[in-house]
Amino acid sequence: MLTGADALIPATHPFRRHLAGIGGSHRSWTPDDGPLPAIYLSHGAPPLFEQAEWMTELHGWARSLPRPRAILIVSAHWESAPVAISSSAAGTELVYDFGGFAPLYYRMRYDTPSSEELAGLVKKMLGDVHQHAGRGLDHGAWVPLKVMYPEADIPVLQLSLPTDDSTALMALGERLKPLREQGVLVVGSGYMTHGLPFLTREMWVDGAVPGWSSDFDAWAADALARGDVDQLAAFRDRAPGMPYAHPTVEHFTPLFVTLGAATDPTAPVETTIDGFWIGLAKRSFQTL
Repeated sequence: MLTGADALIPATHPFRRHLAGIGGSHRSWTPDDGPLPAIYLSHGAPPLFEQAEWMTELHGWARSLPRPRAILIVSAHWESAPVAISSSAAGTELVYDFGGFAPLYYRMRYDTPSSEELAGLVKKMLGDVHQHAGRGLDHGAWVPLKVMYPEADIPVLQLSLPTDDSTALMALGERLKPLREQGVLVVGSGYMTHGLPFLTREMWVDGAVPGWSSDFDAWAADALARGDVDQLAAFRDRAPGMPYAHPTVEHFTPLFVTLGAATDPTAPVETTIDGFWIGLAKRSFQTL
């Protein structure tokens, strides 16, 4: 599991300890399992690798599901229209789209197998989709997946976020829904609140939670529990804490791809992770 650049991570680093504490077999998905859920996760950034509890939550979530045949992930960090897909070649260079972190995070690898088969399925479902031959996974994809599936043995393909219109994103997710029946995990990757410009020293250092973050999170949790898609779609106008919770909306809108890919978008979801980190809500969920 520790090969190449990852072998240089200090033995005392929380991610090394995370890897040392996991193991055992992971049962692979079969058609008898039925469709995999679609999931929305709050993905964090390189500091996720320093958060032992959060890594345990993410990895435990992955192990609670059958091991998927492939993963299709929509990340907040690739906004591109019309919709496009990343490289499907094995071991494509990652996108290190962050700054100011320790050098070891720019040496990390996540060399997954070829996702050519999945790319073919997506092209059939979506029609004329441009494929960026040289674009690898950005940190909204590889950072959480490296924690959840550290073996890097599952094909992963990234889909761009082509719009911030909730109706269009729901429709996109609905077109992807059949993938779940083939053992593909459909993932929307964002952050339940993402008001980075409004974080104070107390939030960064002490983890204080601002009202705009807790209020938005509680509102979203209630709407998700009731399956109120219309309420969620009107988040710009109806959600408390706006626009501080999302001064730009790309970390919330992947949620609509997840809901669109659900068997019933109006059914209550199962919250898998909640709580806060540096004042931001890390709420994550799976469709039922």
